[in-house]
Amino acid sequence: MSTSVHVHPLQRVSAAEAAAWHQVVAASTAHDLPGVPTPDPGQIHAQLTGPALGSHRLSWLATGADGVPVGVAGLRVFTSPGQDHLAELELHVAPAHRRLGAGSLLLSAALAACRTENRRSLIATAAADGPGEAFGARRGFRRALTLDHLMLRLDEDGTDRADLLRIADAEHPGYRLTGWTGTVPDGLADAFAAAKNAMNDMPVGDLDYGSVAWDADRVRAMAAVVADRGDTLLTLAAVHDDGTLAGYTEILIPQGVPPRVQQYDTAVVPEHRGHGLGLWVKAAMVRRLRAEYPGVVEIETDNADDNVHMLAVNHGLGFRSYRRTREFQLDVPAN
Repeated sequence: MSTSVHVHPLQRVSAAEAAAWHQVVAASTAHDLPGVPTPDPGQIHAQLTGPALGSHRLSWLATGADGVPVGVAGLRVFTSPGQDHLAELELHVAPAHRRLGAGSLLLSAALAACRTENRRSLIATAAADGPGEAFGARRGFRRALTLDHLMLRLDEDGTDRADLLRIADAEHPGYRLTGWTGTVPDGLADAFAAAKNAMNDMPVGDLDYGSVAWDADRVRAMAAVVADRGDTLLTLAAVHDDGTLAGYTEILIPQGVPPRVQQYDTAVVPEHRGHGLGLWVKAAMVRRLRAEYPGVVEIETDNADDNVHMLAVNHGLGFRSYRRTREFQLDVPAN
């Protein structure tokens, strides 16, 4: 292991440190995930300095002997009841500086922090069959979940096809569509929180992921975190005549409104499943995006490869698979 690599914990992240982080992430992403957009410097700075929901963040920067940034690691330490055993690792090493010990040093720093924080499980994501997977396997991470990433192109012929509009316009007796931008309206906050809890039965493979209890304060806090980092959260929901929020879908639009946006949660409350509500709200969201954000041309989503129902919904809307990632878990050693 090279002694010319030094790892520094980041306390109050400066603009220069955020720029160094961005430099490493951009190089790593371009090499390992060609075609995946790199977060812009503003997004990286917001990620490193802004608050997180139900967690706090620890960060490290690895530099070479000449002070050049060669690697970064971020540790999200979950603090909510039901997940206070868990931490999530993000680790990047610039391709030109790999196999010099930076990744191992950064992982050692993260594991030491896990032990200090009394975390028993560490999870991480890497491109399927890529260098990150090989790095983790050598260090005891085990494969726990495979994710299929899908893309919907909004600028291709057929995306505005009659069947999608038919799905969005279809009547669902007993239900109505409603939507909002940012924070949920007060009159729907409790119902939305109850629907959010439906995400706790999504497939997570062998991950020791725990569960999250949602209430009105938490859904408001989530929207505030998104807004504070400059992003926009769109939500469309199906509301039952009895006031129950039966299902919903969310889209995250990064700051600056880039061409590609991210699907966040889509869920249908168990007692309202089987009525096509998931397909309905997602089709209506596509229509809303095209009307309100014509510069958006791609929606990216991911599903566990055994989430057969949601994969069928997405394929029915025109999403197509384009890459795979895997979630890995390490049982944190005592020392």
